[in-house]
Amino acid sequence: DVAALLHLNSPKRADLYVIGLQEVYSGLLRFVSDMMFDDPWTHRLMSTLAPLNYVKVSSIRMQGLVLLCFSKLEHVPFIRDIQTTYTRTGIFGYWGNKGGVSIRLSLYGHMVCFLNCHLTAHMNYATERVDEFEYIMDSQTFDCKKASRISDHRLVFWFGDLNFRIQDHGMHFVRSCINKQTYSLLWSNDQLIMLKKKEALLQDFEEGPLDFQPTYKFDLNSDTYDSSGKKRKPAWTDRILWRVQPKAPSPEEQGENCVGISQTKMKQLEEDEEYPLKVRQDFYTSSMEYRISDHKPVIGIFTLELRKMYTSPLVRLQAEGDWSADMDSMVLCCPVQPFPSSTWDWIGLYKVGFSSVSDYITYAWVKDGEVAFNQEVTQVFFSKEEIPVRGAECVLCYYCHSLRCIIGVSDPESRPEAVVGPQ
Repeated sequence: DVAALLHLNSPKRADLYVIGLQEVYSGLLRFVSDMMFDDPWTHRLMSTLAPLNYVKVSSIRMQGLVLLCFSKLEHVPFIRDIQTTYTRTGIFGYWGNKGGVSIRLSLYGHMVCFLNCHLTAHMNYATERVDEFEYIMDSQTFDCKKASRISDHRLVFWFGDLNFRIQDHGMHFVRSCINKQTYSLLWSNDQLIMLKKKEALLQDFEEGPLDFQPTYKFDLNSDTYDSSGKKRKPAWTDRILWRVQPKAPSPEEQGENCVGISQTKMKQLEEDEEYPLKVRQDFYTSSMEYRISDHKPVIGIFTLELRKMYTSPLVRLQAEGDWSADMDSMVLCCPVQPFPSSTWDWIGLYKVGFSSVSDYITYAWVKDGEVAFNQEVTQVFFSKEEIPVRGAECVLCYYCHSLRCIIGVSDPESRPEAVVGPQ
């Protein structure tokens, strides 16, 4: 039951859920199966969130690393230019048991990147973990002029099993601090906190206080730290950090003798001032009730305060009349703003509470050139042969192939009220 993990009983539910998993079972038969179907974790999260009107807008898997992004349906048309990528760092960069997977997207015009990592293990490899992170940051690129690299994004969330340990302190002292909940006595010897002071790449990343007990390593199905012969020292291996892009300096701040800033940086400066974005962490803790792993899951809740660069979807959709499986049906499609349409664009008919873009009942292609940019209304037909004989409350979504996302959702008052067969 993941309800507690997702804080579903909270008075105010999240607008976005971004979930990073590490060490998902990836045996050969299971991995081949998961390539064709959603893995059990993804399926469980989708089946939990879909009835609450959350849609999986993107996901990526690299062996045991999984990254999922869910959004309330109302925000889906404003989440655009979605791209994913991955970097292997295990066994000289050829094996994906370690590395990073990322999802980048435009959220109301603000470039955001989510990076889920599983870095190399063991106490003495702290600098290697930083090197791996730097390699991931440098090697991951996206097909986007405005933000082609992770560091170009306005906001970056970095999280996962980062594997940083508590060094120097002995086992007795660490466990004593945990029992007394004097966690702050351990912070000065946390490798990530120590390295943030001297590694330039880490200094722009922020993290909330570690006011919860270390999340590694537990005996399975218990709250007892490692009782095996190895007696591994507890550590905060599982972390969530974020970075807001440093503001571009103005010409005045650069000084008269400094070479002028580029047009790209000037545009960024103007957008920063016109469309500000602030991040506040409201909650940061671990969840002790989950015992199926040797790690405890870590949860962060954030408030993003931002000015929207756009408030209208790119396309408006409206269903005409009652839909029935014994007659052809029609959708009125009206573009609101120019967008890169193509012959691969389509309109999907979804049951209310659908889980992902691929969870449609049926769809119809929007032929190239049918979508004009002068507010003309285009008619898109659904053949009666394609409409299932079953009753359901439905919603229509326009999927833009070029932008890799849904750019229009029918309003509640214009949804197809029923999809029914002949009496």
